[in-house]
Formats: sequence, C-alpha cells, structure tokens
Amino acid sequence: MSFYVDKQTQEDLNLLGRYKNNSIVRLFDETVTTGGRKLLEKMFQEPLTDPDSINKRTSIFSYFSTQPISFPFSTEEFEVVENYLASNGSENIFDAGLGIAYKKVLYVLANDKDYEQLNLEICNTIGLLIRFSDFIAQFSANTNNPYSENLELIRRIYSHPKLQWLKSQDGVKDIPLFKLIRYDYLLRTILHKEMQVLSSIVFDLDVCIAISQVAVKRGFSYANALAGNANKLSITGLYHPCIAQAIGNDLSLIENSNVLFLTGANMAGKSTLMKSFGISMYLAHMGFPVAAHRMEFSVKDGLYTSINVPDNLEMGYSHFYAEVLRVKKVAEEVAESKDLIVIFDELFKGTNVKDAYDATLSITEAFSEHSNCFFMISTHIIEVAHELSKRCDNFQFIYLPTVMDGVVPRYTYKLTQGITEDRQGMIIIENEGIIDIIKNTHHSSSVTSTI
Repeated sequence: MSFYVDKQTQEDLNLLGRYKNNSIVRLFDETVTTGGRKLLEKMFQEPLTDPDSINKRTSIFSYFSTQPISFPFSTEEFEVVENYLASNGSENIFDAGLGIAYKKVLYVLANDKDYEQLNLEICNTIGLLIRFSDFIAQFSANTNNPYSENLELIRRIYSHPKLQWLKSQDGVKDIPLFKLIRYDYLLRTILHKEMQVLSSIVFDLDVCIAISQVAVKRGFSYANALAGNANKLSITGLYHPCIAQAIGNDLSLIENSNVLFLTGANMAGKSTLMKSFGISMYLAHMGFPVAAHRMEFSVKDGLYTSINVPDNLEMGYSHFYAEVLRVKKVAEEVAESKDLIVIFDELFKGTNVKDAYDATLSITEAFSEHSNCFFMISTHIIEVAHELSKRCDNFQFIYLPTVMDGVVPRYTYKLTQGITEDRQGMIIIENEGIIDIIKNTHHSSSVTSTI
C-alpha cells in the first residue's frame, strides 16, 4: 500500500515536475541514466507506508552518503549501452548470425553503417560492463552493508560461466565477425535476463548515489520511521529544502497533542513553514533525506494540504466554495479512520471574517478529536486561537513573531510558543504610502478638473 497524496497536495508542495522551478523532484534529480531518472520519478509517485521498507531504503542512502564515490558513467556513454541491452536479440544463433553477416556485406559493398554501429555498441557495452565490475569491487559485501544484497547479485551475474570471456576483451575497439555474432547472441539472448537485472541495478545505484550526494551537499539528514501505532512525530531544525540558509524550527506531535495551531502576520513565514512540514513528511515516507537536523515519525496513510486552493471558473466555483469542497474532501478521508497528516493554511480566507471565524473554530475543533491524525492549521484570526485554547487541551499554539524596528517590521522566522498579538498590517500599508498615493491622485484629479 502506498502513502496517498492527491494532486492538490502535490501542487501545494511543488513535489513533482522535473522541469518545474524549485520542484522537489528536480532538487533531487542528479541522476545520470534515463532508467535512473524514471526510477526516481516512480519513487516520488509511490511513497511507502511500511516502516521497515522505509528504514531499509534510508539505510542504503545513508550508506552511500559515507562513500566518496561518483557514478562511473556519463549520460551519453550509458545511453548507447542502455538502448542496446534493452533490445531483444534473435532466439536462434543462426538467424542472428545471418543478420549480422548481411550487415557486414552491406558495410563492405555499400558502406552501410549498421554493422559499424553494432560493432561500436557491443564494444561500448563490453567496456562499460568491465568498468562497472571494477567499480563494484571497491564495495564491501559483508552483511553489515545495507546494499550487500544487490552487490552479491551483481557478483553472481559476473561469475556466470557464459560471461567469463568478458575480461579478456578489455579495451577492444573492433570485434571480428564471428566473435561479434557470439557476443551479441550471448548479451542479448542467452544472458538477456541477467543484463536486464544488471541494468536495473545500475539504475538503482544511479539513484542511490544521486540522492546521497544531494543529502551531503545540502546538509540533509535521514528520518527514522516508527510503526503507525506509536503515533509520534519529532523534528529538530526543520527548514524548506529549496531555501538557502533557512532558519530551522522544532516540531513535535503525539496522540494527546496532535494539533499545531499556527498564527502570525503576513510575511512572517507561516506558509513556508507549513510547506516545509508537508515536504518533510512526504520525503520521510519515501525514505529520502529531509531538510532537518533530526526526524523521527510514525508512518501515516497519507497527506492532505489546503494551501493554494484555486477557484474553478469552469465549474462555477468561487474561491470560498472551492475551499469548502477541499475541507469536505479531507473530512471524508479523516472520517474513514485513516491515519493522516492534514495541513490547512488560513481556512476560509475567501469569505467574510465572521463566517471565517465560526467555520475555522467549529471545523478545527471537530478535526482535532481524531487523535490518530496530525494537524497543522494556521489562521490570521487570532480570536479563533484564543477560543480554541479555552475549549481544547490537545492543541499546541505556536506563532512566528514580527519584531518592529521603529515602524519597519522584521521577521525572525523562529517559532515561539503561544498566540501572536502582532497586528502590523496597517503599518506595512502606511510604510508603502498607499493612502498617500490614493489621496494625491484624487487631489491631482480635482486640480485638473478645476483648471
């Protein structure tokens, strides 16, 4: 069973799309091979819910983070071999031989390039297979190595009796016709299954090295997954993975304290913090490194966010109604007793303050009773926070403060316990001179009209 994340959540957190600016998959995509890139994208689409599987993947990435290595092939050279090994050879060696011999005749008589290309592909494949064998030899295959299972499988493939000719062809640039027929038949027919397994391991290794190098370069850490019934989350030094020199914050949730209620002024960093939290939970369920100093979490069934809910003009939905439908969707999922992480950024900002107050209060209180789920909810309406503090004992009230340097606001981006009393909206408006602009425009129009 895969950890569930819907399209709205993917968009809110900018998870997918390797060509999208600042997407999370793009952040990690330092793969070299086409197969490695596809595997990375598959991992992003299928996060895990089994703590043992998550921790196993984490241990592999962590292992490669300690190895001073780089992927041993370039994109261009492996692409040729990747395409060659992916194609099926003839089941009959005589048919295969006749086909290659015919290419050789065309090459001699008409300078046709197919024979020359095949010769190059096989030479490149031999060279790459030898280099990969030498590369793998540097790793220890003892049982303490979390990658030992794949290392042992690689060594079994290379010890296959039909592959013992390989080392003798190191450095070969041109292969005689009959050897070419034999090698092509062995690689693409007799050993086709083994070559596909080996290719899959190369793709997996490509991803492992890429992810581990990103983790080292950016200072990410690896989370520890716990069974779902532990119902626990602890993050130290959480920050957004795409923000350089970001300020870290600590978060913790348990069953009897399962709601983080966040207040703070605009620009104080609430949305960024909430996205950071959602991204870390998603990556942790993938077994990927997270942007935090330390993280331990109980696995959940899925993640839902409501951060940038768009209106829907085709369906005739206003922004407020789109928000309502989003909350309804999450409510239905929570009501099915699923263990979820839910992130709501400023509920019901598309309606008037009175309705937003009433709806945020009643819906947040109702959600909080589902102690198997973890919630992070933000609001501008601090009166809601004060009322919830009287009604509920399973809330953590936190805020991101604004410090005033005279009339200029400064944001610390550092979480503080409690409920904010910051109300600097009008100060910011006045600092930008908006009222003066409007008044001066009106005054200028009046003068022009009089003249």
